[in-house]
Amino acid sequence: MTNVYIMFGASSAIARAYLKEIAKHDPQAVVFCVSRSSIDTSAVDIAVEQFVCDYSKTSLNELTNLLKGREVSPTQVIIFNGQLHFSQSMPEKKLDDIDEHYFNTLLNTNALTPILCLQAIAPLLNHKIPCTITALSARVGSITDNNLGGWYSYRASKAALNMLFKTAAIELARRAKQTRLVLFHPGTTDTELSKPFQKNVPAGKLFSPDFVAKQLYTLLQQPEQLTDIGQPAYLDWQGKHINW
Repeated sequence: MTNVYIMFGASSAIARAYLKEIAKHDPQAVVFCVSRSSIDTSAVDIAVEQFVCDYSKTSLNELTNLLKGREVSPTQVIIFNGQLHFSQSMPEKKLDDIDEHYFNTLLNTNALTPILCLQAIAPLLNHKIPCTITALSARVGSITDNNLGGWYSYRASKAALNMLFKTAAIELARRAKQTRLVLFHPGTTDTELSKPFQKNVPAGKLFSPDFVAKQLYTLLQQPEQLTDIGQPAYLDWQGKHINW
Protein backbone atom coordinates (compact mmCIF):
# COMPACT_ATOMS: atom_id res chain seq x y z
CA MET A 1 0.00 0.00 0.00
CA THR A 2 1.25 3.47 -0.88
CA ASN A 3 1.67 5.63 2.21
CA VAL A 4 0.00 9.03 2.06
CA TYR A 5 1.41 11.84 4.19
CA ILE A 6 -0.23 15.20 4.90
CA MET A 7 2.13 17.81 6.34
CA PHE A 8 0.74 21.05 7.79
CA GLY A 9 3.19 23.89 8.37
CA ALA A 10 5.31 22.33 5.65
CA SER A 11 7.52 25.40 5.23
CA SER A 12 9.06 25.02 8.71
CA ALA A 13 12.63 23.80 9.07
CA ILE A 14 11.65 20.56 10.80
CA ALA A 15 8.95 19.89 8.19
CA ARG A 16 11.40 20.36 5.33
CA ALA A 17 13.80 17.96 7.02
CA TYR A 18 10.96 15.49 7.57
CA LEU A 19 10.15 15.58 3.87
CA LYS A 20 13.73 14.46 3.20
CA GLU A 21 13.28 11.58 5.64
CA ILE A 22 10.17 10.45 3.81
CA ALA A 23 12.00 10.60 0.48
CA LYS A 24 14.92 8.64 1.93
CA HIS A 25 12.90 5.81 3.46
CA ASP A 26 9.61 5.77 1.54
CA PRO A 27 10.29 6.69 -2.11
CA GLN A 28 6.84 5.51 -3.25
CA ALA A 29 5.08 7.86 -0.83
CA VAL A 30 2.62 10.54 -1.82
CA VAL A 31 2.97 13.75 0.21
CA PHE A 32 0.60 16.70 0.49
CA CYS A 33 2.38 19.79 1.80
CA VAL A 34 0.16 22.47 3.34
CA SER A 35 1.66 25.87 4.12
CA ARG A 36 1.05 29.59 3.85
CA SER A 37 3.36 29.81 0.83
CA SER A 38 4.77 27.33 -1.65
CA ILE A 39 8.02 25.57 -0.79
CA ASP A 40 10.92 24.26 -2.84
CA THR A 41 10.64 20.48 -3.14
CA SER A 42 13.18 20.04 -5.94
CA ALA A 43 15.64 18.30 -3.59
CA VAL A 44 13.32 15.32 -3.00
CA ASP A 45 12.47 12.70 -5.59
CA ILE A 46 8.98 11.73 -4.46
CA ALA A 47 5.45 12.72 -5.38
CA VAL A 48 4.70 16.01 -3.62
CA GLU A 49 1.60 18.14 -4.03
CA GLN A 50 1.33 21.57 -2.45
CA PHE A 51 -1.66 23.43 -1.10
CA VAL A 52 -1.30 27.08 -0.07
CA CYS A 53 -3.48 27.65 2.99
CA ASP A 54 -4.00 30.54 5.39
CA TYR A 55 -5.59 28.18 7.96
CA SER A 56 -8.90 30.01 7.86
CA LYS A 57 -12.09 27.95 7.94
CA THR A 58 -12.66 28.66 4.25
CA SER A 59 -9.16 27.63 3.24
CA LEU A 60 -9.21 24.45 5.32
CA ASN A 61 -12.63 23.53 3.93
CA GLU A 62 -11.18 23.86 0.43
CA LEU A 63 -8.40 21.50 1.43
CA THR A 64 -10.88 18.97 2.85
CA ASN A 65 -12.99 19.05 -0.29
CA LEU A 66 -9.93 18.69 -2.52
CA LEU A 67 -8.66 15.66 -0.62
CA LYS A 68 -12.12 14.09 -0.39
CA GLY A 69 -12.55 14.55 -4.13
CA ARG A 70 -9.27 12.74 -4.65
CA GLU A 71 -10.39 9.99 -2.23
CA VAL A 72 -7.26 10.52 -0.14
CA SER A 73 -6.88 8.26 2.89
CA PRO A 74 -3.85 9.48 4.88
CA THR A 75 -1.61 7.08 6.74
CA GLN A 76 0.32 9.84 8.49
CA VAL A 77 -0.55 13.46 9.29
CA ILE A 78 2.01 15.78 10.90
CA ILE A 79 1.14 19.27 12.13
CA PHE A 80 4.32 21.33 12.38
CA ASN A 81 2.66 24.70 13.07
CA GLY A 82 3.89 26.56 16.13
CA GLN A 83 4.98 29.95 17.44
CA LEU A 84 6.91 31.22 20.47
CA HIS A 85 7.76 34.86 19.75
CA PHE A 86 7.22 37.57 17.16
CA SER A 87 8.38 41.19 16.64
CA GLN A 88 8.85 42.56 20.17
CA SER A 89 6.75 39.92 21.95
CA MET A 90 8.74 37.38 23.94
CA PRO A 91 7.88 34.77 26.59
CA GLU A 92 6.90 36.29 29.90
CA LYS A 93 9.20 36.21 32.90
CA LYS A 94 6.58 37.39 35.39
CA LEU A 95 2.84 38.07 35.76
CA ASP A 96 3.32 41.74 34.90
CA ASP A 97 4.50 40.76 31.41
CA ILE A 98 1.28 39.03 30.34
CA ASP A 99 -0.07 40.71 27.21
CA GLU A 100 -3.49 40.02 25.69
CA HIS A 101 -2.35 40.15 22.06
CA TYR A 102 0.64 37.86 22.64
CA PHE A 103 -1.46 35.41 24.66
CA ASN A 104 -4.23 35.21 22.06
CA THR A 105 -1.79 34.89 19.17
CA LEU A 106 -0.02 31.93 20.76
CA LEU A 107 -3.29 30.24 21.69
CA ASN A 108 -4.45 30.64 18.11
CA THR A 109 -1.25 29.37 16.50
CA ASN A 110 -0.30 26.62 18.94
CA ALA A 111 -3.70 25.24 19.93
CA LEU A 112 -6.54 26.39 17.67
CA THR A 113 -4.73 26.01 14.34
CA PRO A 114 -3.59 22.42 14.99
CA ILE A 115 -7.04 21.27 16.08
CA LEU A 116 -8.57 22.94 13.01
CA CYS A 117 -6.07 21.02 10.88
CA LEU A 118 -7.16 17.83 12.59
CA GLN A 119 -10.79 18.81 12.01
CA ALA A 120 -10.03 19.30 8.32
CA ILE A 121 -8.64 15.81 7.82
CA ALA A 122 -11.12 13.99 10.08
CA PRO A 123 -13.53 13.34 7.17
CA LEU A 124 -10.72 11.45 5.40
CA LEU A 125 -10.25 8.94 8.24
CA ASN A 126 -11.96 5.56 8.41
CA HIS A 127 -12.03 2.34 10.39
CA LYS A 128 -9.96 0.39 7.85
CA ILE A 129 -6.75 2.34 7.20
CA PRO A 130 -4.39 3.00 10.15
CA CYS A 131 -3.42 6.65 10.49
CA THR A 132 -1.14 8.46 12.92
CA ILE A 133 -1.73 12.16 13.55
CA THR A 134 1.11 14.06 15.20
CA ALA A 135 1.39 17.65 16.42
CA LEU A 136 4.47 19.40 17.75
CA SER A 137 3.90 20.08 21.43
CA ALA A 138 6.52 20.97 24.07
CA ARG A 139 7.62 19.76 27.47
CA VAL A 140 6.71 23.15 28.92
CA GLY A 141 3.07 22.28 28.21
CA SER A 142 3.25 19.71 31.00
CA ILE A 143 1.51 20.91 34.15
CA THR A 144 3.32 18.30 36.26
CA ASP A 145 6.74 19.25 34.87
CA ASN A 146 6.38 22.99 35.47
CA ASN A 147 8.92 23.73 38.18
CA LEU A 148 10.34 26.99 36.85
CA GLY A 149 7.29 29.17 36.16
CA GLY A 150 7.26 31.94 33.56
CA TRP A 151 6.40 31.58 29.88
CA TYR A 152 2.70 31.85 30.73
CA SER A 153 1.31 32.12 27.21
CA TYR A 154 3.47 29.45 25.59
CA ARG A 155 2.91 26.99 28.43
CA ALA A 156 -0.83 27.60 28.30
CA SER A 157 -1.00 27.22 24.52
CA LYS A 158 0.82 23.88 24.55
CA ALA A 159 -1.20 22.61 27.52
CA ALA A 160 -4.33 23.56 25.57
CA LEU A 161 -3.05 21.68 22.53
CA ASN A 162 -2.45 18.61 24.70
CA MET A 163 -5.99 18.75 26.07
CA LEU A 164 -7.47 19.20 22.59
CA PHE A 165 -5.62 16.16 21.29
CA LYS A 166 -6.62 14.12 24.34
CA THR A 167 -10.25 14.99 23.70
CA ALA A 168 -10.00 14.32 19.97
CA ALA A 169 -8.39 10.92 20.59
CA ILE A 170 -11.45 9.84 22.58
CA GLU A 171 -13.80 10.87 19.77
CA LEU A 172 -11.69 9.38 16.99
CA ALA A 173 -11.62 6.04 18.79
CA ARG A 174 -15.30 5.89 17.87
CA ARG A 175 -15.11 7.52 14.43
CA ALA A 176 -11.89 6.01 13.06
CA LYS A 177 -10.73 3.21 15.31
CA GLN A 178 -7.40 2.74 13.52
CA THR A 179 -6.27 6.31 14.25
CA ARG A 180 -3.63 7.16 16.86
CA LEU A 181 -2.65 10.63 18.08
CA VAL A 182 0.83 11.74 19.13
CA LEU A 183 2.12 14.92 20.76
CA PHE A 184 5.85 15.32 20.12
CA HIS A 185 8.38 17.43 22.00
CA PRO A 186 11.32 17.94 19.61
CA GLY A 187 13.70 19.40 22.17
CA THR A 188 15.44 22.70 21.49
CA THR A 189 15.93 22.75 17.75
CA ASP A 190 18.12 25.12 15.77
CA THR A 191 15.30 27.08 14.13
CA GLU A 192 14.02 30.66 14.19
CA LEU A 193 11.69 29.71 17.04
CA SER A 194 14.59 29.02 19.41
CA LYS A 195 17.15 31.59 18.17
CA PRO A 196 16.76 34.09 21.06
CA PHE A 197 17.25 31.34 23.65
CA GLN A 198 20.03 29.20 22.23
CA LYS A 199 22.80 30.72 24.35
CA ASN A 200 21.22 29.12 27.42
CA VAL A 201 21.03 25.64 25.91
CA PRO A 202 23.46 23.10 27.45
CA ALA A 203 26.13 21.63 25.19
CA GLY A 204 24.79 18.83 23.03
CA LYS A 205 21.15 19.81 23.60
CA LEU A 206 20.65 22.06 20.58
CA PHE A 207 19.43 19.75 17.84
CA SER A 208 19.45 20.20 14.08
CA PRO A 209 16.15 19.96 12.19
CA ASP A 210 17.57 16.91 10.39
CA PHE A 211 18.20 15.13 13.71
CA VAL A 212 14.73 15.93 15.04
CA ALA A 213 13.07 14.83 11.80
CA LYS A 214 14.97 11.54 11.89
CA GLN A 215 13.94 10.92 15.51
CA LEU A 216 10.29 11.65 14.77
CA TYR A 217 10.22 9.56 11.60
CA THR A 218 11.76 6.60 13.43
CA LEU A 219 9.31 6.86 16.33
CA LEU A 220 6.29 6.94 14.04
CA GLN A 221 7.22 3.72 12.27
CA GLN A 222 5.62 1.70 15.06
CA PRO A 223 2.83 3.88 16.46
CA GLU A 224 1.14 0.91 18.12
CA GLN A 225 4.09 0.78 20.51
CA LEU A 226 3.66 4.45 21.41
CA THR A 227 0.07 4.56 22.57
CA ASP A 228 -3.31 2.86 22.66
CA ILE A 229 -6.28 3.89 20.53
CA GLY A 230 -8.12 6.70 22.31
CA GLN A 231 -5.08 7.68 24.39
CA PRO A 232 -2.64 10.13 22.76
CA ALA A 233 1.07 9.71 23.37
CA TYR A 234 2.98 12.69 24.80
CA LEU A 235 6.61 12.01 23.91
CA ASP A 236 9.97 13.67 23.74
CA TRP A 237 12.53 13.27 20.96
CA GLN A 238 13.96 10.18 22.64
CA GLY A 239 10.58 8.46 22.67
CA LYS A 240 10.23 8.91 26.44
CA HIS A 241 6.78 9.67 27.77
CA ILE A 242 6.22 13.10 29.34
CA ASN A 243 3.94 13.53 32.35
CA TRP A 244 0.80 15.46 31.48
